[in-house]
Amino acid sequence: MDHDHTIEPKTFVAIELSKRSWVIGVARPDRDKPSIYRLTGGDTSGLLARLRRTSDAKDMVLCFEAGHDGFWLARFLQAEGYDVRVLDPASLQVNRRARRVKTDRIDALAMLRALAAFYRGERHVCAQVRVLTVEEEDARRSHRERDRLIHERTAHVNRIKGLLFAQGIRNVEPRLRRTRIDFNELRTAEGLPIPPRLRAELEREYARLVMVEDQLRLVEKERDTADAQSPAIEQKRLDLCRLQGIGGAASAILAREIFARSFSSRRHLASYLGLTPSAYDSGTVIKCQGISKAGNSWARRILIEIAWLWLKYQPHTTLARWYIQRTQGQGARIRRIMLIALARKLAIALWRYVETGALPEGARLSAKAT
Repeated sequence: MDHDHTIEPKTFVAIELSKRSWVIGVARPDRDKPSIYRLTGGDTSGLLARLRRTSDAKDMVLCFEAGHDGFWLARFLQAEGYDVRVLDPASLQVNRRARRVKTDRIDALAMLRALAAFYRGERHVCAQVRVLTVEEEDARRSHRERDRLIHERTAHVNRIKGLLFAQGIRNVEPRLRRTRIDFNELRTAEGLPIPPRLRAELEREYARLVMVEDQLRLVEKERDTADAQSPAIEQKRLDLCRLQGIGGAASAILAREIFARSFSSRRHLASYLGLTPSAYDSGTVIKCQGISKAGNSWARRILIEIAWLWLKYQPHTTLARWYIQRTQGQGARIRRIMLIALARKLAIALWRYVETGALPEGARLSAKAT
């Protein structure tokens, strides 16, 4: 039996965002050709005026690509009553020519076509990104800043060690907090004091390292502070901390990056993490291209780290025994591949744990939790 699905005609609007300008593409149902308008970047009053001259908010669907502007524009337009879709730029189809023409106008028109097709029910043409609230965005700040500070600390430590190594000075650990390095007392391999300009550079680099260490302690304290605005997510973070082998950084990233969302199935969860295989089946060529690496890269990286730690701290669990059985006698490459499969299974087990309270089979709680 055929059903007559009547889709109400809408006015589609695509906004190509850049720092200098905004290009607005408008496709009206009563016109064959889309209209293109250009505004100064960040001109929200001009954007609202253009939209109001175009059509009513209830008859309009807007979209733009996720990027440097974040989600503030989507929240701003939603507060004005508009239906806003944020598109994943990696999911939009592009011309595969080596020298394809790319302009803001062409990108806006491409988004218009994708939005119209998506609205008609063709879900494969592009993927939408969930618009985060202000509280959800703010909850991610601490662990993301910590990751950047750790990279910065590593750079300062390697720079200090490299400068000293060039003078024949070894076995100096700049990260030791209890003993401060006195560069005046150090002697080169030739028995000479460090030259004055080099010593001044080392002291400046060391001062930056100390500042980063102080900021790291503050950020970690902020990360572990209870978030009163999101009690449900905070409870998930505390539940994850109870498991042996999952620390403060891992529990914060899992709770605030992954389990703050709702997933319809385990396939949905694995797809969001980018841990699903990417098949290539064309003609006589059939192969797997590895995991898709789509979705949240922060969550994917921490899950792989947790998988390694799970084998160390939870060796008696069913998941750890499954990994050991599958990799017995295998080489390093197969063990790394199977670790990705373990991370995918572990993500599903932890998801069920925070949602239903069911511990992964054989898992142990940490000493503090017990």
